[in-house]
Amino acid sequence: MAGATARIDRPGAVPAGASPIAAKGEVVLACRGLRRDFGGFTAVKDVDLDVRHAEVHALIGPNGAGKTTVFNLLTKFLQPTAGTITLMGEDITKTSPSKVARMGLVRSFQISATFPHMSVLENVRVALQRPAGLATQFWRSLSALDRLDARAMELLREVGLEDARHLQAADLSYGRKRVLELATTLALDPKVLLLDEPMAGMGHEDVGTVAAIIKRVAETRAVLMVEHNLKVVADLCDRVTVLQRGEILAAGDYATVSTDERVRTAYMGTDHG
Repeated sequence: MAGATARIDRPGAVPAGASPIAAKGEVVLACRGLRRDFGGFTAVKDVDLDVRHAEVHALIGPNGAGKTTVFNLLTKFLQPTAGTITLMGEDITKTSPSKVARMGLVRSFQISATFPHMSVLENVRVALQRPAGLATQFWRSLSALDRLDARAMELLREVGLEDARHLQAADLSYGRKRVLELATTLALDPKVLLLDEPMAGMGHEDVGTVAAIIKRVAETRAVLMVEHNLKVVADLCDRVTVLQRGEILAAGDYATVSTDERVRTAYMGTDHG
């Protein structure tokens, strides 16, 4: 793909014969007409979304806007009532969550999910067992996992936790626990990383650290994040999609959506002319 920009004929498509490693700005995750009904209630309606390689894309909106439902649909924890989802050009609309994760669509959650009484290094080694093919080899001794240490240390250096490798996860500050969770997510080698409120509950100093890590992570993969901290969105995100009552209210860069009166009304609850 060197020397030319590959042509993409449909959302999320990878050109025939091209490497599955996308170029910056290519659509790697897309949905069209995404809809989810719960009985007589429509939580997500006609959502079109393009997530691009080497960019950070924010999904924002007031509480109850449908952001988490969209995440659940994209990662297949929920099946859409209508619409299509593609990952690297492949239709994953009816694909299982486990297979989608193996294909490179990996999600973190709002609640930190680490093993508190294991060391920081051990937490990352556990996460590395699946891509290393060791996840189901229960008969192996613990020493067999030593070969994962080098990659685990690379990941800890990437997120700034190398100095904490021997600490128990329970002894980390809240912000550093979220950073450890990011490291374990990266251990799965995602092509597209979905982050659900990665800054939730953090102090100012931790927010800046995690934002810098996410920016660095996005140099080699696509990142889609739900985030309520609009300063983080403004500083970090290349594209923003605003949801309200399950529908797209506005989309574009932050400068564009932040000046949209409909967006200001949705957040403020009143019209500000």
